[in-house]
Amino acid sequence: MLCMWDEVEKNGKRFLELRQLIEDPASPGKPQYPAWLKEYGRLTKFGALYEQFLAADKSVKEAEAILKDASADADFKALAKEELSGNKTALDEARNALLDLVATEDEDAGRNVIVEIYAGVGGDESALWVGDLFEMYKRYCDRRGWKMVVQDTSEGNAGGMSEVSFRVEGAGAFGDFRFEGGGHRVQRVPKTETQGRIHTSMARVAVLPEVEDVEVQVDPKEVKETFCAAGGPGGQNVNKVASQCQLKHIPTGITVRCMETRSQRMNQQRAWQILRSKLYALKKAEADKNRSDQRLGQIGSGDRSDRIRTYNFPQARCTDHRLEGEDKNWPIQAMMEGKLEDVLARLKEVRRKGGAGNTASAAN
Repeated sequence: MLCMWDEVEKNGKRFLELRQLIEDPASPGKPQYPAWLKEYGRLTKFGALYEQFLAADKSVKEAEAILKDASADADFKALAKEELSGNKTALDEARNALLDLVATEDEDAGRNVIVEIYAGVGGDESALWVGDLFEMYKRYCDRRGWKMVVQDTSEGNAGGMSEVSFRVEGAGAFGDFRFEGGGHRVQRVPKTETQGRIHTSMARVAVLPEVEDVEVQVDPKEVKETFCAAGGPGGQNVNKVASQCQLKHIPTGITVRCMETRSQRMNQQRAWQILRSKLYALKKAEADKNRSDQRLGQIGSGDRSDRIRTYNFPQARCTDHRLEGEDKNWPIQAMMEGKLEDVLARLKEVRRKGGAGNTASAAN
């Protein structure tokens, strides 16, 4: 509880600091100003509760001071005593609400998100499965009214994709997609199967909160930057112009690629943003390994046993292994149509209550 309250205090101080920065007449001209506004917006709900807590705390202390004052008027003390009970109740309610908010939400929940899907074991069928998962997420984004932008993709030998990365722009995108990180196992008769046998294949999903430039500083001297012609669809420009940007962070070995647009400059900017997001995720994982749901912990081995869900097409059932009882199984057709709201709501509820160990470890 003490640790959680430390988090409350940290967020509260940051909220007040951001408000002071934003209200400074000189701030709009500073490069950090847009990032400050976004961060302040993410903390608005928390900030309102924190201010209620501060006001109640002040009232309690003032009433207690009056009751301890030997020179205070008796009627004044009686009024202070009467108000003290209500103020203490308000203080406890605000404190509990803040602790609950910290336990169920965090500063990353409202961010945009970067999602990466990789083929695991299963050969060509795994690449086909990556493509199907991508379409599932695309449909979910359409349902939510979120914008999805593909940043990089590699085609599979028999269709589908061996890997794909995309960015989703929308309030709360990371708060939803955070539950998708991990192994997604599929059991079905693949298109490449000629004898009707059921195959089991895997795809791996990594989920990263998108961060602003000012939040993570990267030394350019530690990054190797290269440009090359991008492969895949896009016409002659893709094949002839060195528009794809690749960055390698030498200290960590992290490599990112981006061919989101035909503009070399735009791809360069996006690649740097992806790199900062990965370094931010790595930093958070190192700071608190028990709460890490970031890239290194999500990708896993790609083995069939490393999974958060199993999509069983012959039985028309999708099983989420982080849930229990009747909540484990969901209609597979609805899932593939991008109707993920119900299962995500259940995962959020379990996370809020601190149950289902796998959920807590994968989505804190």
